[in-house]
Amino acid sequence: QVQLVESGGGLVQAGGSLRLSCAASGSIYSINTMGWYRQAPGKQRELVAAITSAGSTNYADSVKGRFTISRAKNTVYLQMNSLKPEDTAVYYCNARLSTRWGTPMSDYWGQGTQVTVSS
Repeated sequence: QVQLVESGGGLVQAGGSLRLSCAASGSIYSINTMGWYRQAPGKQRELVAAITSAGSTNYADSVKGRFTISRAKNTVYLQMNSLKPEDTAVYYCNARLSTRWGTPMSDYWGQGTQVTVSS
């Protein structure tokens, strides 16, 4: 079993900051990419930021320069600065990992954490 446990969401005023954390645990052999997605009401889930095991990062254009993703072993963080009301969404942690040597990578998801930015 693999678990992704998120923390750090909440309510913040526009211009404020929040830091999300996501810890992966359980039967993990190796993790390739970890990332954050978000889904606002009535919209599709979208990639916010991702980081590979080698440290390469990828950001959505809408968050470049404001959000920073980082990773320490099996934990991924998302530092969110200069938050805007349009950043309001449920944020989901994602990990692409394998549970045993020789098995293909699969996607695992956290339960989601609400981020609300008031204007």
